[in-house]
Amino acid sequence: MRELRAGEAHIEVWADAPALIARAGQLFAEKARHAVSTEGRFTVALSGGSTPRALYQRLAAAVEPDAPGIPWRDTHIFWSDERCVPPSSQDSNYRMAYDALLGRVHIPAEQIHRMRGEDEPARAALDYEKLLEEQFEKTPPRFNLMLLGVGEDGHTASLFPYSAGLEETKRLVASPFIEKLRAHRLTMTPGAINAARTIMFLVTGRAKAETLRAVLEGERDPRRYPAQLVEPDGGQLIWLVDEAAASLLSPGNGRAH
Repeated sequence: MRELRAGEAHIEVWADAPALIARAGQLFAEKARHAVSTEGRFTVALSGGSTPRALYQRLAAAVEPDAPGIPWRDTHIFWSDERCVPPSSQDSNYRMAYDALLGRVHIPAEQIHRMRGEDEPARAALDYEKLLEEQFEKTPPRFNLMLLGVGEDGHTASLFPYSAGLEETKRLVASPFIEKLRAHRLTMTPGAINAARTIMFLVTGRAKAETLRAVLEGERDPRRYPAQLVEPDGGQLIWLVDEAAASLLSPGNGRAH
C-alpha cells in the first residue's frame, strides 16, 4: 500500500481490489465500534456498485480477525442514492445490499432505512428527507460513515454531470431527472453528503483511471465531475483505490481544494 494526498483527502493505493476490500472492511469495523462506544449507535450510508457489493459480501462473511465484533444490532443503515425501481428489482441498490449483506447479519428491521424507489420520485425524496430529520438530532445529518463510488463520467451517489441536484443547497435529498438515463434518481445532496464524519470512496479498475485523475488532480469543475463536490465539513475524506485506478495519478500531491 502507498499513500498520497490531494488537498484534505487521504488516498490509500492498494495492490488490487481484494486488498482494497479487505482494508475497507477493516475501516468499516473500526468506525462502527468507535461510533457505538461513543454514541450508542453506528449510522452508515451505503452505495450501489460492484465494488461496494464485494465489501458487503466480505462483511457478511467476516470472521476474526477481519472484522471483529461489528455491532450490527446497534447499526442503522441508510442509502446515499437509489434507482426509482421497486425493492424487488435487480437494479435496486437496496436489493443488492440486502442480498449481499443485510439479509445475512442481525440488524433489526426497523434500523434499515431504505429509499422508496417505487414511489413518485419527488414524494420519495421528501419522505426520505423527513426520515433523516427524524433519525438525527441535527440537520444536516452527521453520518458516522458515508460510502461512495465514482462513475467513469465522474458522478457519485446519483449526482450526475450537469444534473439538477448538483446545485441543491436547501434540500437533503433530491430526485433529479438524469437526461442520459432518461430516468429519475433519488440522491442525497452535496450538503447531506459533506456533513458525514467520514466519507470513504471505493474506486477500482483501469477504466476509472482518467476520471480519478481528473477528480483529484484536474481543474475544479464539479458540474462536469460531481465527485469534486465531496468536501467534508470538518470530517475525514478517505479514498481507497487500487493500483489500476491510480495508474495515472502523480506521485505527489493532487489538486488543492
